[in-house]
Amino acid sequence: QVQLVESGGGLVQAGGSLRLSCAASGRTLSGYTMGWFRQAPGKEREFVGRIRWSTGNAFYADSVKGRFTISRDNAENTMYLQMNSLKPEDTAVYYCAASNNYYPDQPRQYVYWGQGTQVTVSS
Repeated sequence: QVQLVESGGGLVQAGGSLRLSCAASGRTLSGYTMGWFRQAPGKEREFVGRIRWSTGNAFYADSVKGRFTISRDNAENTMYLQMNSLKPEDTAVYYCAASNNYYPDQPRQYVYWGQGTQVTVSS
């Protein structure tokens, strides 16, 4: 079992930045791919990006590429999502998740989920 807890959400103006954290406990993440998803009201859960824990290689959705960066801290067992140049359309609940797959970009491919953290970007 892996327990995931997100933090760092909040209200920010367009053009601003936020850093989300995803703290993991219960198991080492070396065999997992960690992902970030978001879900806006009335919309499906959307893939944001993922990182292979063992290599640190990250992959991003086109909608956030160049603005968002995923990183991880092995010692802290924590993943981060640095979000820059935020836009109102980035407003959503952001979730982190863990997958046993190598290249997962669908929610159904993830086994463990955090509770989510709200990000609101005002125009």
